[in-house]
Amino acid sequence: MSWGTELWDQFDNLDKHTQWGIDFLERYAKFVKERLEIEQNYAKQLRNLVKKYWPKRSKEEEPRFTSCLSFYDILNELNDYAGQREVVAEEMGHKVYGTLIRYSQDLKTERKLHLQEGRKAQQYLDHCWKQMDNSKKKFERECKEAEKSQINFERLDNDINATKSEVEKAKAQYNLRTHTVDESKNEYAAQLQNFNAEQWKHFNNAIPHIFKNLQAMDERRTVKLGETYRTFAEAERRVIPIISKCLEGMVTAAKAVDERRDSGIVVESFKSGFEPPGDFPFEDYSQNLSRTGSEGAISSNTPKGERDGAPGPRPDPKHSISKAKNKLWLFGKKPKAPSVEDFSHLPPEQRRKRLQQKIDELNNKLQIEMDQRDALNKMKDVYEKTPPMGDPNSLQPKISETIFNMEKLRSEIHKHEAWLAEVEAKQASKDRRHSADNHHPTPQGRESPEGSYTEDAAQEQHTPHQRTGPVHPSGDPHEFDDEFDDDDPLPVIGHCKALYSFDGQNEGTLVMAEDEVLYIIEEDKGDGWTRARKQSGQEGYVPTTYVEITMEKNCKAIRQRAGLSCILSTALVFFSSPAWRLDILTVR
Repeated sequence: MSWGTELWDQFDNLDKHTQWGIDFLERYAKFVKERLEIEQNYAKQLRNLVKKYWPKRSKEEEPRFTSCLSFYDILNELNDYAGQREVVAEEMGHKVYGTLIRYSQDLKTERKLHLQEGRKAQQYLDHCWKQMDNSKKKFERECKEAEKSQINFERLDNDINATKSEVEKAKAQYNLRTHTVDESKNEYAAQLQNFNAEQWKHFNNAIPHIFKNLQAMDERRTVKLGETYRTFAEAERRVIPIISKCLEGMVTAAKAVDERRDSGIVVESFKSGFEPPGDFPFEDYSQNLSRTGSEGAISSNTPKGERDGAPGPRPDPKHSISKAKNKLWLFGKKPKAPSVEDFSHLPPEQRRKRLQQKIDELNNKLQIEMDQRDALNKMKDVYEKTPPMGDPNSLQPKISETIFNMEKLRSEIHKHEAWLAEVEAKQASKDRRHSADNHHPTPQGRESPEGSYTEDAAQEQHTPHQRTGPVHPSGDPHEFDDEFDDDDPLPVIGHCKALYSFDGQNEGTLVMAEDEVLYIIEEDKGDGWTRARKQSGQEGYVPTTYVEITMEKNCKAIRQRAGLSCILSTALVFFSSPAWRLDILTVR
């Protein structure tokens, strides 16, 4: 239906209806705005929740349990889910709310234009009606005045007492009024004809055209609302597949929880490498008492191991308790120890793992620096071959810095590898002692509680207070390590001249000045470092690339002697160990 033909007389109602339509559109826009604000707040709260429970520690310190990793995966998926809620809010804000606000402004402008046009046409029609009405009233007044003049003329013309001049004057007045009536009549007829024409145009052309435009405007508003309804739903439906993947990721993370693997990680993380404490020995305080009973009664008070003639190794109870408290931490929290560079505060097994991890990390950094050095050298070659591309000298500071970083990393690697070798050597030594204890059983009645060999088995029964466990020759199990560290200085196998100065900031390195002459006491073993000694006797490692080395002619014999000295030192360590003494006892 057309508003122009059906609602030609409802201008005011259509004015109200179009205003209601725009108000409704703006109300829906406000609803969309509040809806997207809910989405934004929801996404923000989800992100804050993820941030709150996301681990604050570094990756190395994070637990590697599958339950923890799955929880972190769930947090990641939840963070992605929050991102999709933000996408929904953005789609609603840009394609729905923004579109509605702009369209509302356009509708207001268009409606105002159409209503102004309608009011202008109505005002023109009212103006024509007023002109017609004025001419009609004038014609009516003139007719009444003409009737009065006619009556006056007829009265004087029939009056015998009236003079001729009075009659002529009344006749002239009547004729003038008649002429004025004719003019008013013609004017009224013209204005009436003009008003009828304008009124026909108004209701058949102007108003239908204006109402048609208003109808089109209102229908476009309705269509736009339908489109935004659909876009509103599409913004939500478009992210459903991605949200489904996020939920599937959470389910996958839940399925990845493995209790057996977590138990294995607990063992790997807290395994100290120490042995559990041994049995407490039986201390017979009744050996000095007089025996009145049979020998069997005496033997009944003796531990089963001693009655069988094979007492076996019995550790010192004080040592066992101390070891259990300080290394196993079975019934309490592990005491916190300050973190040191060589991880010596950790148990052997954990120290070995941390050192290996640190070496791998340093090797990765060294590889990155080497790749950067190679890239800079290639770029330098290109600059040398093609000078317009750049100045090769401008790359030299960066190359020098990279080389310095490489030497620094090599120093760190060498230092950590030395610590790792020390840990592995101690572990291997302990394994050899275990192997010796398992493969060489002690003859019955031939070993005293402290591990020394005795000829008289009865001697053991008359020594009430004897130490248990292997005893170090010096009485201190760590004393030999100190003696091994303080061995004789290495022989000089050559000398070198410093090409560059080296600050030696890292532990184990040696400070040297440019053109300084140093003694070589150990060659580069492929790690980029040479061990040198100053004339003052200070020793340390220097970068091989920083020095010009001249080896002595008899350096080979010197190195052989140095190797022999190392072999003798190693032999001394082995011969001082309890395992070696156990082997000697077995041979005897």
